[in-house]
Amino acid sequence: MSLLMPNKLKMRRAASTADGQDKRLSIPFGWERRIIFFTLVVLTAGFSCRMMFDILVANGMTAVELMILTLFTITFSWLVISFWSAAAGFLCHVLNLDPLSLHRRIRAKDIAKAPLTSRTAVIMPVYNEDPERVLAGLEATYSSIMETGEGEAFHFFLLSDTRNEDIAREEVAGLQRMTERLGAEGRIFYRRRDDNSGKKAGNVADFCRRWGRVYDHMLVLDADSLMSGETVVTLARAMETNPEAGIIQTVPMPVRQKTFFGRYVQFASRLYSPMLASGLSFWQMGECNYWGHNAIIRSQAFINHCGLPTLPGKAPLGGDILSHDFVEAAFIRRGNWRVYLMPDLQGSYEELPGNLLEYAKRDKRWAQGNLQHLKLLGVRGLHGISRLHFLLGALAYVSSLLWLLLLVLTTIDGVMRAVIPHQFFGNGPQLFPTWQVVEYNKIVSLFTLTVIMLLGPKVAGLILTLFNGEERRGFGGGLRLTCSAIIETIFSIFLAPVMMCLHAYFVLTTLAGHVVSWDAQNRDSLYLPYKDAAASLWVPTLAGIIWSLIAWFWVPSLFYWLLPVTLGMAAAIPLAVWSSRTGLGNGLRRLGLLVTPEESSPPPVLNRLEQCLAVPVTGAFSVSSPAPALISAPPELQSDMRPQMIAYYSRDFVNWMGGLFTGRRGKQAG
Repeated sequence: MSLLMPNKLKMRRAASTADGQDKRLSIPFGWERRIIFFTLVVLTAGFSCRMMFDILVANGMTAVELMILTLFTITFSWLVISFWSAAAGFLCHVLNLDPLSLHRRIRAKDIAKAPLTSRTAVIMPVYNEDPERVLAGLEATYSSIMETGEGEAFHFFLLSDTRNEDIAREEVAGLQRMTERLGAEGRIFYRRRDDNSGKKAGNVADFCRRWGRVYDHMLVLDADSLMSGETVVTLARAMETNPEAGIIQTVPMPVRQKTFFGRYVQFASRLYSPMLASGLSFWQMGECNYWGHNAIIRSQAFINHCGLPTLPGKAPLGGDILSHDFVEAAFIRRGNWRVYLMPDLQGSYEELPGNLLEYAKRDKRWAQGNLQHLKLLGVRGLHGISRLHFLLGALAYVSSLLWLLLLVLTTIDGVMRAVIPHQFFGNGPQLFPTWQVVEYNKIVSLFTLTVIMLLGPKVAGLILTLFNGEERRGFGGGLRLTCSAIIETIFSIFLAPVMMCLHAYFVLTTLAGHVVSWDAQNRDSLYLPYKDAAASLWVPTLAGIIWSLIAWFWVPSLFYWLLPVTLGMAAAIPLAVWSSRTGLGNGLRRLGLLVTPEESSPPPVLNRLEQCLAVPVTGAFSVSSPAPALISAPPELQSDMRPQMIAYYSRDFVNWMGGLFTGRRGKQAG
């Protein structure tokens, strides 16, 4: 909670606080942290790659094995970054240290709270979403904020891009009824755009141009977002306390999941995310990322620096930027504002798709958006960490394709060695035969290290929770928590190869020119029929079966090594169907498994959401067709939000790479 500490204890300010001045939070050992972190990453990745090299070169390295080594180097390095981030977060929690200040963690309720002096707009952009859920979430958040006693500092905007007239009329009718019931006239507003260009980013930009200058900050919510009033007020105080902050991001926790798949994701996020987020905050510091929602943004900084440009080239990699949140964080930092992550701030929630295919549809959009970021790596003025965000975001999906290619090439290499007889004697004179060399010790060591990289963060997150009495009880107790973690780990092992295949497909289709559509996310817990699962997953299923047969016939020893991959692929269809069942999810909940603290002891804002959902809010008023574009909107104060320049470096590669450690930026485009 260092962002809430009094200024005199933590701030070193420049003489001016005007936009464009570097206003730094005093973060100890900033560049030293990154030196240590990236040194550990390089040493671990280098050691592992050297072992892989020794294994492959023992019998002479072929072209296939050279490709295997290259792919392994890239994918394992990405894995190592995740591991050491988790390790940093683990140490912060064990030592009870705030990841920014490295002082003892301070709870928000233990910090002196002065009345808010700023104005914040809580905005919720929506597009063809379920009006009942949208309005219930908005009402729950509104009521929770008003209960803090700081309600006068907040206004609320439902920013509709809805194209369906029936849904739009329900939005208006429900909002009218809610405003009347809450006595919130002049505090809750509605705006519907005639032209929904730019999608969500365009929706937010329209708000900024019309009302952004009216408010000091804006807090962005998604249609499925929910935030407690105390959390929202804490974010507003953090912005007031830290005038160098452009964005402060929370860690939204999934809630209200009923299917086994949804509850699996919900449990894993709740168990591991706080530790992982602390690790990210430890080494990213003021260059953290923005995830597009459940975050507070300084309005003027956003207006000045976050007008989105159009990428060169045609869609899907060119044109409008799809994953705008990463780019907005990078541009905010380019403007000398900071982007912070508050990993310990609770009371920030979201909902997730309830089955595998709906979850994959969301990932498909993200895959295309993140691949677009590769075009921004060489843009002038960006901080080195911002470039790293772009690279890691793309690798989150590209690595699946690389892992798949790595496994396929490994199989090809094994089959080739099994089919082609080994030449014990060369053409020339030779006294002794050339025996096959198998580096068993290095193979076992590399396998063990890989397992540690994959499962280490899970074990660390479990240990932290087991030794935290309050959290342990929230998860159902030590025994149920451990059993739940085992269930989550087993399911993730089966699910990983399926997601690997899907992500590889998304990357290939994006590179082939396929453009994803912009649709509302289906978050309902829908049972997935076998025919739908088969239509989407027959390729990985068939590939897993054929792959297993090839390995069993030609290289039986490789068959067992590949079994965690091929078994998950072969079982993709029943896995997707089985995990979409609410009966299974609810049954495990009754047993106390995959339970989260938000279920064991629901927070008031979550209870309020359920109460709102139990009482329909739409259909109470007769609304003309089409629905009105504005309801009780405040006076506009026009702002000019121009697209940002994205001029590229031509040769100065070292300049921006050095920013990873120094924080110095290249010259901005004129």
